[in-house]
Amino acid sequence: MATLPLIDIVGASGAALTTLCWLPQALKVIREKETRALSLLATAAFTLGVVLWLIYGLAIHDWPLIGSNAVTLALMAPILVLKLRYG
Repeated sequence: MATLPLIDIVGASGAALTTLCWLPQALKVIREKETRALSLLATAAFTLGVVLWLIYGLAIHDWPLIGSNAVTLALMAPILVLKLRYG
C-alpha cells in the first residue's frame, strides 16, 4: 500500500472537514424545523457555489471534488429547502 503524500492528506482532511461540518446543522434543521437564525442569502449562495463546484468537478473528472461537493450538496439541499419553507 502506497502512502499518500502530505499534501494529499492535507487536501483530503480539508475536504472532509468542510463537507462534514454541515452534518450537525442539517440534522438540527431537519429535526427542529427551525431556520430563523440562518441567512437565506448566505445559505442559497453557498448551495449555488457547491452546485457550481460539482459541475466543475464533473467537467474535469475530478473525483475528490465531485465526491466532496456531492455530499455537501446532499447536506445543504435540505437546509435550503427547509429555510425556504419555514423562513
